[in-house]
Amino acid sequence: MHDLVIIGAAAAGSSAAIYAARRNLDTVIITKDIGGEVALSGSVENWPSVPKINGFELAQLFHKHVQEYKVPTELGLEVTKIEQKENYHIVHAKDLANNEKQWETKAVIIASGIHPRSLGVEGEEELRGKGVTYCTVCDGPLFKGKVTATIGAGNAAVESALMMSEIAKKVYLVTKYGEDAVNGGFPRAENILIEKVRTKKNVEIIYNADTQALLGENMISHIRYTDTTDESSHDIEVNGVMVHVGMVPNSNFVDCPKKLPSGEIEVNNICQTSCTGIFAAGDVTNIPYKQISIAVGHGATAALAAIDYINRWEGK
Repeated sequence: MHDLVIIGAAAAGSSAAIYAARRNLDTVIITKDIGGEVALSGSVENWPSVPKINGFELAQLFHKHVQEYKVPTELGLEVTKIEQKENYHIVHAKDLANNEKQWETKAVIIASGIHPRSLGVEGEEELRGKGVTYCTVCDGPLFKGKVTATIGAGNAAVESALMMSEIAKKVYLVTKYGEDAVNGGFPRAENILIEKVRTKKNVEIIYNADTQALLGENMISHIRYTDTTDESSHDIEVNGVMVHVGMVPNSNFVDCPKKLPSGEIEVNNICQTSCTGIFAAGDVTNIPYKQISIAVGHGATAALAAIDYINRWEGK
């Protein structure tokens, strides 16, 4: 019987593990990878005390800090369900070979994060990995000197276009909003990033574009979109497409806590869910702003709340 199982090893999960370790809890982290979406971020310039660092390096620093406290990390595992048993929980997971493992625990912190949302258009699934990517940091360098397009209207999309402007010959930034909309067509992006991308001579912004299809035989060759101002159809010739149209919470494995229609786990101000003994932190929750620094604070809050719960826990 463990005191605490933490699901996820990114910002929230790492923070929770550090706080749990400092209270000498018997804790284990179960995770598919180290860093989650943090590790796939590009340049991070809003982490206090570090003016600029890339996401992979920051994620490694988080993990190194956790290792200093010798918190066991079960890597390469996907949690499949959390089973309720009287006043404790059984966390089930499987590895890449479908071998199953399970852990009994007094409390659980779900810090499983999010994953990229698909466009849901014709040709997307067929061309995934064939010039269509959801991680510019991972795959952007493959398109050196080529023509790429980034689809999206938030920070991730603008950051993608900025990164590709230093790699590709030509970059299209495709947004469904008009130039006269909030933040000039990028309502969820930071103004400083929007201003930067507008100065890039090899970036062309396409406004009012509703993407209809991704086209190509064995590799992406064109994007087809509808101009929503006049319903005209247009094709753009490209060698690569970066999709950044939002994120989906990694919460399908758990049913007990109450969730929003989006899949976000509802938590109160101390990260309690509607399920006794289960806490949640970071981007997988209904916290309104998905930021690394906020996820770190959320992880600390969840750990402290779990510690209070465990201190009152009575044996099975």
